[in-house]
This record gives sequence, C-alpha cells and structure tokens, in this order.
Amino acid sequence: MKCSRLTCLASLLALATALQLAAQDSQDLHHWHHHYKLINIGTFGGPQNYINGDDLLVPYIGSSQDVNNAGTLIGWADTSTLDPNPNFCFNADCYTSHAFQWRNGVRTDLGVLPGGSSSATSWVSANGLIAGASQNGEFDPLDSGYPEDRAVLWRNGKMIDLGTLPEGGYESGAQAVNSRGQVVGWALNTVPDSYSMALFSSVYNFYEPIYPYQSRAFLWQGGAMQDLGTLGTGTDAYAMAINERGQVVGISYTNSTPNQIPTSCSLNGALIPTQDPFLWENGKMIDLGTLGGTCGFPYWMNNQGQVVGQSDLAGDLNSHPFLSTTSKGMQDLGTLGGSSGSASMITNFGIVVGGTLLAGDNQIDAFLWDGRLHDLGALDGCSYAFAINDFGQVVGNWGGADCTEGAFLWENGGPMVDLNTLVHSNSGLAVQGAILISDLGEIVGSSVDVNGNSYAILLIPCDENHPGVEGCDYSLVDASVTAAAAPTPAAAPMPSLRPTRRLPSALRGTVPRGLQHASPQAALLAGDAHPSSTSTTDGNHQADFLSDSQLSPLHGRGYCLVDSKKELTGYCHAGTAWICWSGHSSACPAGDKALKPEKGGCGLGGSVTIDADRACSF
Repeated sequence: MKCSRLTCLASLLALATALQLAAQDSQDLHHWHHHYKLINIGTFGGPQNYINGDDLLVPYIGSSQDVNNAGTLIGWADTSTLDPNPNFCFNADCYTSHAFQWRNGVRTDLGVLPGGSSSATSWVSANGLIAGASQNGEFDPLDSGYPEDRAVLWRNGKMIDLGTLPEGGYESGAQAVNSRGQVVGWALNTVPDSYSMALFSSVYNFYEPIYPYQSRAFLWQGGAMQDLGTLGTGTDAYAMAINERGQVVGISYTNSTPNQIPTSCSLNGALIPTQDPFLWENGKMIDLGTLGGTCGFPYWMNNQGQVVGQSDLAGDLNSHPFLSTTSKGMQDLGTLGGSSGSASMITNFGIVVGGTLLAGDNQIDAFLWDGRLHDLGALDGCSYAFAINDFGQVVGNWGGADCTEGAFLWENGGPMVDLNTLVHSNSGLAVQGAILISDLGEIVGSSVDVNGNSYAILLIPCDENHPGVEGCDYSLVDASVTAAAAPTPAAAPMPSLRPTRRLPSALRGTVPRGLQHASPQAALLAGDAHPSSTSTTDGNHQADFLSDSQLSPLHGRGYCLVDSKKELTGYCHAGTAWICWSGHSSACPAGDKALKPEKGGCGLGGSVTIDADRACSF
C-alpha cells in the first residue's frame, strides 16, 4: 500500500491490538490478502539451488538474511559438475555449486575463489554487501582430504578472501555482514579441543567428526580478522550476526568441563560444556546468561542490541524463548502452555515471534510477543513463526507432526493462511517453507517439485509496491476463501526433525547442537528506548503517538474514539495504514468530553477522530 516510510513503520505498533480481534465476531472484521507470484531462482545447470536457513542439509543455526529491503536475494545453486571430493561433498547431492545474487529478475553468478569448486552465501546487508564462504582449492592439513573453506565478502562485484586467524588455522566462514562492511563468523585454529564446536560438520556428510580443534568467533574489518575471545574459561565461540551499530551476537562455552547430562545444545546426546549466548561490543564480550540451564543460544538481534532465542531452564529438561535487553537482562517469555518454546526473530520495534508447545506438549503453535504471548493459531496441527517484518507480517511453516507440510502468512490480525492458496503460478512447485519476509513483503522460501528436488524461491506480492509485474494477479483474496481451502487444525504428536528449515531444538524430538537486525523505536516494548513521539498523561491514562499523528497504539493499546460532538463513544479504536479496528472499552466511557481530540490515520488513507490523551485497549 502507498504510505510514507514513517507512517508505514508506525503501523506495526497497532499489531498487538490486532491480536485481540480473534475474540470479535467475524462480521466486525474482513481480512484480505494479496496474491503472490512465485519466482524460481533456477540453477547453473544442476538439479537444485539453496538458501541459508533452508536446512535440508544443516541444523537451524540462527540468523540468516537471504533478502534485503532493496529486493536483493542471495543463495547458491548447483552446476552441472559433480563434486571432485565425493567423500566431502559441498552439497548433499554432490554437485558443485556457485553463490548467486538475484535482483530485478537478473541472477548473477558470484563465482568461487581461484582453485575452488563451490561457494555459498549467508547474509546480504541493507546496502547489498554479501557474506559467505568459498572453497579455495586447498586441503586442510589437519584433516586429510577435507577441502578448505574460507570466509569471503562480495563487495562491488568482487570476492574478497577474508583469510584465517593471525594465530593460525586453515578454515573460516562468514556468517553475517553489516552496511559498514564489518563481517563476523567462525574460524578454526590449531589448538586441540575434544569438545570443539567444529567437531561435527553441519554441511559435509551430515554430522561426521571432522575437526577436533577450537572454533573461534571473529570480526573482520579494515582488512584484518580479529578473534573475539570467549566467555570465562571457555575454549570455543561462534559469531552469528552483527547489526548496524557493530554489535555482535553469538555463542561461547563458558568453561571447558562437559556437563553430566545432555542439553538442548547437545548433538545426538553428546556431553558438552556450558554454552551461553554473548553480545560483543566496544571490545568486550558480554555473557547474556541463561534461564537457569547450561545451554542458551540466540536466534536474532535487532539494531538496538536486543537479542532473542532459546535457553534451557534449570535442570536442562525444557527450554523457553527469551528476550535479552540491556535494561532487563534475560527475560523468560514463557510458553503457550507447553513445556518448551523458542523465539526466532525480533523486529526493529521489539516485536518477537517464534513457537511453543501447547499444554500437553502435543502441538506446536506460532506465537507473537508484544509484552505478552499471543497464539497465532496453526494449520493441520502445527505452526512455527520464523520471521516477521517491520509491518507485522509473519511467515513460517505449518502442518503435520513437525511443521513440514507448507508455509503460512499471518497479517492484519489473522487468520493464518496457507501461502499455497495465494500463489498464482504455473511453476509446478509447491511452497514448502517460508524463512524470511522483507519490508517490501517479499517472502524467501523453499519449494519442491514432483521429483523431490528442492528450490529456493521468492514470492513477490502483487501489490502497489510491485506494479506491472508480469504474471501477477492484482485482485485481492478474501481470507474466508483461503481459510476454507486450508487444512483444519488438528492435534499432532511431539515433533521430530523436518526436511525444511528446522524447528529450534526445544521443539524437536531430537536436539542437535544449536549455533546461533534499525531505528530508535526498536526497544519500545522492552523499555530500552523511546521513539520520537509526544507523550501525555491523564490520571492513569498514558498515550504515546508519533508526531505525524498516524494512529499507532503502543503496548496493545488504542485510543478512545470521539464523535462529532467531541465526546467519547465508548469504543477503543486502533488502526494501521491498511485497516482499522474498534471494540468496547471501559477506558472510554461514552459521553465523556474528549481531552485532546485529534485526527488519526486509519486504513487506506482514511482518518478518524480520537482522544490523543486517552489510551485504551479492548
């Protein structure tokens, strides 16, 4: 929809109010969705292509930025050449692959380092810098026959080999890059370590032991790679993301003594040392702690340094989603009644999504947290939310015992919709997973064809931000139609490993080791920051609204609706640039004189009159 950047971003702040709509009668709200065009990025002659986070091959390892808000998509695709190292294939199908960039319908081969056979991407920054890894044609002398990987940065069309640590080592991989060109990731050294985070390969030959030496977190900037150190007396660390402020998030062992029982960080029941998430800034690694257990790992960090993820509770039997902020430390977000859950992403407004088990631990439901947990529902007995954009659109996976049946979209207060019911395509592909959604509404996902081959796809919304797209159906879809076409919810057994992007370990039957983005508004709901806004109080009423008067309730609140006589109507009202909502509220007694009548934006450019000094909820 057409709207200014500020007003569009402001619309997310009505998200919590939207969640209250589930209790309203269906006639009070009508939901519409856009159609999507499915784009298969294609290959370089081989059978499949890939995106980071779509782990047919690897465990879910946290942050992955496969598309930016400029519409640049990254990944890697098979060539027609078989891998020259069949004992250590880069991809499961044993074809070599090249990293690619796709934008505006043009796919560019990013190539490999001289002598290398394969390359892959991990992150694209807001300004188009790309981080990843490439083989260099050499073999690791500490692991006979194993091809060396090197962290690389693609900048202005050129590939830069970021090298290895100054203290020695032969392999590295870049996990993320920010717009400054600061790159973070992992690098191996030559110090023996029986509990190395690199002990099990997540790419080659699935979990085969390959490298019993230390893995260290690095920051590369100004042409030099820096070891970020570890927590306590830990031996290993892994950097997973870096924000625009240069803050780094990752995991580190805190000691070198293995625990006596497996944790959610353990692979196949292995005993490992205590693992905590860290935040690194200003030259210091900060231990974010856990919720009482000996395992924690982060899945996402925004540009305020707010971190979300999963942590074991005391005893290491269950894990809960957490939010870590500077002011409050690590906060347990709880569950939807079950024993375990995980948070997968936090927006630049402090809104969190993920999934938890329900009471009885027999079903997973996606959640949204805006100060409290909201159940987004499920399709066919399962859902997990992987991503949310700054407009409050949520995507993830649904169905079956472990959310492997398809991908969903949740927007405008629901209900959850199967993305396959919105795709207008004759591609012959079925949308199997949704990994990320940009602020343009473009969805990165995975698909399968009738032969079982996997393909990275991009779903382009047929909306006003994407005019004139060939093959787009610009008519709107009634949510009641998509709901009728979607599977009905049903109970599901305890989940297990799934073939598309995996559920975090807290929600799986087996628990592989876990390795796991900006604005002043980022920390509103967690209390770390305050936006450019006007705040007024009247008794127990607190109202915060953006200076352009776009109606934007915070913390699940709206504003009292005002009639032509400048009196309250008895209704609390909330809205975004797309849609408006209202409901009865005792905070808005009908007939009371408005304290501060003001026009507020509401749905597709309309407006209503609200009392800007009276916050309310319904």
